[in-house]
Amino acid sequence: MKLMFASDLHGSLPATEKVLEIFARSGAQWLVLVGDLLNHGPRNALPEGYNPAKVAEGLNTVAEKIIAVRGNCDSEVDQMLLNFPITAPFAQILLPGQRLFVTHGHLYNPEKLPPLAPHDALIFGHTHLPVAEIRDGIYFFNPGSVSIPKGGFEASYGMLNDDVLTVHTLINDRVIAQVGITPYLTAGKILNAP
Repeated sequence: MKLMFASDLHGSLPATEKVLEIFARSGAQWLVLVGDLLNHGPRNALPEGYNPAKVAEGLNTVAEKIIAVRGNCDSEVDQMLLNFPITAPFAQILLPGQRLFVTHGHLYNPEKLPPLAPHDALIFGHTHLPVAEIRDGIYFFNPGSVSIPKGGFEASYGMLNDDVLTVHTLINDRVIAQVGITPYLTAGKILNAP
């Protein structure tokens, strides 16, 4: 299974258009949206090209290929513009012998874990910081933010391909973090810190 992950779009039309372009050529079966899709939120400046209605229109073109969870900036009003559900606080994607627990990160995160089994993965956003690591047998993966990156990182998205989770820069697809998610591929690291 090949999956693409994008988080914290915050209503940025240019970032969303780039995500949709990458998704179209990626060969991924699903686009997993990790919350904060349309609204910029009161703590963030307006992202470049802020246009929530157009972002919704763009995402709706691939609605049947989206798995999404609710972020802390997402609301029922946002749901009215979208043709796919975004109000669940988490989603679970089952792989052979392993579960990906997808959540935005404001309710569940590495410091407040849901019940997870060894080799499960917590996929989260919210911090706008890329993460790809394993701790105590649990995989932690944050694709960063496609619109408002923090910590000196570039805008980024994530991929799951051949049992490896990778974070790529949005502009040039450079890999900046990765972790293998099988018992045999356990080394996770940031490859190019800012």
